Amino acid sequence: MARQGVEIVYATSGKLPDEAELLRLVPDVTGWLAGVEPVSPKVIAAASRLCVVSRNGTGLDNLPLGELKSRGIAVRTADGANARGVAELAIAMIFSAMRHLPHTDQGLKAGNWPRRRGIEFFGRTIGIIGCGAVGGTVARLAAAMGAHVMAFDPARPDVGIDPARFRWAKHDEIFREADILTLHCPPSKDRALVNRDMLAAVKPGLILVNTARSSLVDEAALIEALDAKQLRSYCVDVFDPEPPAFPGLASRADVIASSHIGGYTEESVNRATEMAVFNLMESLGLKQHALTA
Repeated sequence: MARQGVEIVYATSGKLPDEAELLRLVPDVTGWLAGVEPVSPKVIAAASRLCVVSRNGTGLDNLPLGELKSRGIAVRTADGANARGVAELAIAMIFSAMRHLPHTDQGLKAGNWPRRRGIEFFGRTIGIIGCGAVGGTVARLAAAMGAHVMAFDPARPDVGIDPARFRWAKHDEIFREADILTLHCPPSKDRALVNRDMLAAVKPGLILVNTARSSLVDEAALIEALDAKQLRSYCVDVFDPEPPAFPGLASRADVIASSHIGGYTEESVNRATEMAVFNLMESLGLKQHALTA
């Protein structure tokens, strides 16, 4: 590594670096392999030599994009690398909600014998908002397991599903007809996608899944819908802030929550890291072995 003239600096292992640690690390950095740590404009201002930020994922919510753009700093993402991990978590959450798995597990651990009647996945209508790498994978998995898939995506990509099991639809159609609704899209700048009006129109007993962005859902309206039993369950992997305040939404019995683990599988992490390193090296004009030796 030293022979290539490249030095790697590391944040403290096992925890997200805070602003103080980032300010200590970044002044001489030219390329940054970034995770989900929050990055403030102050940190970017201190990184006077920075040329590229390469995310080992797809989300950019933790980066001050305005400051990066104004400095001409390239931003690269590992598009699609964690799609299967996130999609499989969404499917796992759906099954957990349909069969009351958290309730049953906790009851057994407390010495009880809880038996709640569940519902089956086959033949259900699943609505998907956003059919890119993650949403498309969810659609294919759901269709393969016998669900009817309704999806919205402005690009309408070819998802490779038999039309007997799949159709494109508008937002309001999906909210009205879906038994399960899962979100795989970027948030709107104007209003939460899942808002009071949309929740008033859903089929009673809807299972809502959000492994994308917390801002897609109006939390106050969501809690009202849960209290009114309009929703069977809310399954969520994303919060703002992270970790969320306790007690809060995640502590409700009708919420199945996970700690932003959608892309946190061995395979997804490996794919994302390899892609992010490649992007970083390419942007810096380095040969591959220079960062892997």
